[in-house]
Amino acid sequence: MADLDRESPPGVLDNKRDATRYQVLVEIAARQPAVSQTEIADAIGVTSQAVSDYVRDLVEQGYVDKRGRGRYQVTKEGVDWLISRTDALRTYLDRVSSDVLGSVEVDAAVAMDDVDEGIKVGLVMRDGVLHANPAGGTATAITVTGASAGEAVGVADFEGVVDYDTGYVTVVPVPDVTEGRTLDSAAVTADLAPETLVAVAGTEAYALVSQSGVTPDLRFGTVDGVAEAAVRGLDVRLVVTADQLPQHTAKLRDQNIPHEVIDAADG
Repeated sequence: MADLDRESPPGVLDNKRDATRYQVLVEIAARQPAVSQTEIADAIGVTSQAVSDYVRDLVEQGYVDKRGRGRYQVTKEGVDWLISRTDALRTYLDRVSSDVLGSVEVDAAVAMDDVDEGIKVGLVMRDGVLHANPAGGTATAITVTGASAGEAVGVADFEGVVDYDTGYVTVVPVPDVTEGRTLDSAAVTADLAPETLVAVAGTEAYALVSQSGVTPDLRFGTVDGVAEAAVRGLDVRLVVTADQLPQHTAKLRDQNIPHEVIDAADG
């Protein structure tokens, strides 16, 4: 909560006029070039006259270019203004989620031993799953339910940081079936550590892994699923068809997940 006290809300939340101007500009950007002020009024809950006033103001400020009756285009300056206000809103909402909602959020953990409601427990990550340890840990929480060992227990009032490292993702691209090029099935799962999850994305990837004698842990290795496993501290061998490779690597980069793309043909 201290962070919210130190920093003011972004400009678009300072007053109703700024918030409405932001909404109007967003609606113009979404509808351009043919813009109906009546539709904008209905969408954001103000009068058509009010929208007309805001549009005129945006034109005067250089955020919107009027190109004829009912035709408008958001200028580069207008786009920059939207981006800056949107980024400020996103940062503010993230802070609200973390500092305010996070303090009252109830999460679930697996009880490592019998626990009663209302006691302090440690939080540890094991096999990618949050566990509640009555013996303590680097992060702590208060149980809001009771549970026996192995059951899910509700925890809240989190303090500290759960001590674990982000997992490492080794990405093995495989060719599309139409390319006429094949890989040695054993190469895609070579040097696989016992604790590493194997994820496959695409039928060709599934076939190669299955031929190597390995059963995939993630039969449908979605972009979010692979990233989530790594974020929770699990190492992942991702065997993926070439057409799905860019989406996976983009997600891994965006979330700063350590990874490498290897060529099984060179192995």
